Amino acid sequence: MPTVTLHDGATVWYEPTGAGTPLLQIHGSAFGHKNFERLSPLLAAHVEVLDFDLPGYGESHGGPTGQDFAGYAAQVAELVGALGYDRVDVHGTSFGAMIALTLAAEHPEVVDRLVLSCFVARYDSAARMMRATWKRAAVDSTMDAVADLTAVAGFARSYYDRDEAETQLDLMRKAFLRTDPAAFVAATEAIERADLSGLVPQVSAPTLLLAGAEDNMTPFRPADSGVGMARIAEWIPGVQSHVLDRCGHYLVIEQAADAAALITDFLRR
Repeated sequence: MPTVTLHDGATVWYEPTGAGTPLLQIHGSAFGHKNFERLSPLLAAHVEVLDFDLPGYGESHGGPTGQDFAGYAAQVAELVGALGYDRVDVHGTSFGAMIALTLAAEHPEVVDRLVLSCFVARYDSAARMMRATWKRAAVDSTMDAVADLTAVAGFARSYYDRDEAETQLDLMRKAFLRTDPAAFVAATEAIERADLSGLVPQVSAPTLLLAGAEDNMTPFRPADSGVGMARIAEWIPGVQSHVLDRCGHYLVIEQAADAAALITDFLRR
């Protein structure tokens, strides 16, 4: 099991697959690298995919350097160097996209091209209320209960009609149970505090935005109290954006093939 140890003592598990230009993927706030279980094999046919678990998730141990996105981004920047790369392409989804945005703004020297899926730069009030219920479940119940709560908000309604839905929910529960509840709560509170809108104009990397039309967690156009991808797209020069129909927040699971095609096409350009 390959791991690297960062200067703060955190031990980070990682897994490279495929060959070619390196693409580092940053997972969401409860999944660990299992977030990309469907997407990574499709991408690995074209690039070298670097999946890893953030400290406190899956096979990794430790915590963020500082309980904010600057701390998470600093760990990822250090990880890139520890893996022997000068620069990588980066794909972050949800919480991982917020880290990826911060990484591209504050550590541009390690980011070549940037893919951000299903995220906001600032949560609106409805999203904060939603997150509060998940924190209570993480503390008072178990992380598989958090998986069920997030699934209700995370998938498009039509996804539950698919034959694969119940199997996917079981996989989510197992992945969430490998997450330290304290790490999940810390990530959620970092999200609730965050307003990354000031970082967006600092992003100079070519950027692709991917959104789900039925994303209730991080909608393309949140309420006025939030800052979503519709506004972010106006602030990054030359950005490409796609909103996938009949798709919720878990875009990398629900429409992995479409996401892989869009990402691969963007990276080839």
